[in-house]
Amino acid sequence: MTLIAILAGTLMAGVGSVWLAAMLSFRALARYTQHMLSLAAGALLATAYMHLLPEAFESQVSPQHLFMALLTGLVFFFLLDKAELWHHGHEHHHDDGGHAGHDHAPHHLPPRTGSWAVLTGDSVHCFGDGVLIASAFSADLRLGALTALAVLVHEVPHHMGDLMVLRQSTSTRRLAFIKVSLAGAATAIGGLLGFWLVVQLHDFLPYFLVVAASSFIYVALADLIPQLQIRQSAGRTAAQIAWLLLGIALVTAASHMAHG
Repeated sequence: MTLIAILAGTLMAGVGSVWLAAMLSFRALARYTQHMLSLAAGALLATAYMHLLPEAFESQVSPQHLFMALLTGLVFFFLLDKAELWHHGHEHHHDDGGHAGHDHAPHHLPPRTGSWAVLTGDSVHCFGDGVLIASAFSADLRLGALTALAVLVHEVPHHMGDLMVLRQSTSTRRLAFIKVSLAGAATAIGGLLGFWLVVQLHDFLPYFLVVAASSFIYVALADLIPQLQIRQSAGRTAAQIAWLLLGIALVTAASHMAHG
């Protein structure tokens, strides 16, 4: 039962986020990307602080050890982000013939350098998401469902940027969609491996949950929210806050419905 739930959750998060991103991108609805960023940030923070961390701290593991794992996870994802930025900057430097260029991509979309880099990075990222989702499902089915939902929401703006890049390097929208869908399918592979790891290392499940929480917290605070910190009108600022609170409310409501 748990394995079936993991496969369903990882496919929903991995491939489902691609489908939703394609709908928003290809139907001229990209103006809603800022709303999706706010919604994703709220959903990630709520999932991490209200579900993943409390579940981990209900174990017999020392809180000091779990906080150390949380700190280690945050530092790890910071260094991983630095390595990716360095790689992209190095590749962009060579593509421009040694001259620094200006990135004309929208400020709310992550920088991309080429179709193969996009697909490789997406596959690795989705694989990691699958491991995290499997860890949550192994602890509790309801927690796993909430984690899969949070991953789906925060991956939509990410895949929108990927599709924009791939549309420039492929002949048709369909081909770009298929390529990103295959990368999203790596989430299911990560879920299978994650399930095997959790079964073999069941005593380390609280640490897996804390690492998953650190990933959500880092993505929300270091990636999503900074993209929202731009000067806007009072109405747009209020909309950002509203969508952020909506993300928190949706996760909270889903949790209450699941427990009910």
